[in-house]
Amino acid sequence: MYATGHYGMALLVYAPVGHLLLKADPFLAFVGGAGVLALATLPDIDMDLPLVPHRGPTHSLLFLALVAGALGAVGWTIGQGPWQPLGGPTRAALFAGGIGVLGVGSHLLADMLTPAGVNLLWPLPAEALSFDVARADNTIANYGLLGLGAFATAAVVLVASPV
Repeated sequence: MYATGHYGMALLVYAPVGHLLLKADPFLAFVGGAGVLALATLPDIDMDLPLVPHRGPTHSLLFLALVAGALGAVGWTIGQGPWQPLGGPTRAALFAGGIGVLGVGSHLLADMLTPAGVNLLWPLPAEALSFDVARADNTIANYGLLGLGAFATAAVVLVASPV
């Protein structure tokens, strides 16, 4: 998928989490959504790195775990400071790590919709997982995902808002 499709998938994947967070803390819901969107295209950094094949290491569960772990460590550190909107370092680490899982995970999920798919188990030699729904350059699929994600986000905001 292209960036538009990845942003749409990120919004779609985050919508249920955003719904739960909106009820608890709208600011955290916004921060989480922004974080997931910011990470939605991170695995495609491999396109700018020489010697790193596209849909190789950065499109794997290992990369997802590394990003989530790094963000969890940042959350843990922030959670020890004076501002603790999540109630301490453990919750802050889980929140930040979860944002990493959702952001990178949404990217992998969107790429699994393409015929090329992704080898989630990299570096192990395995077949790429593909649902073969649409090519990555399919404009309708990319904007369709963006539309679905925007619709899901709007629905969550409307449902969570007091009438």
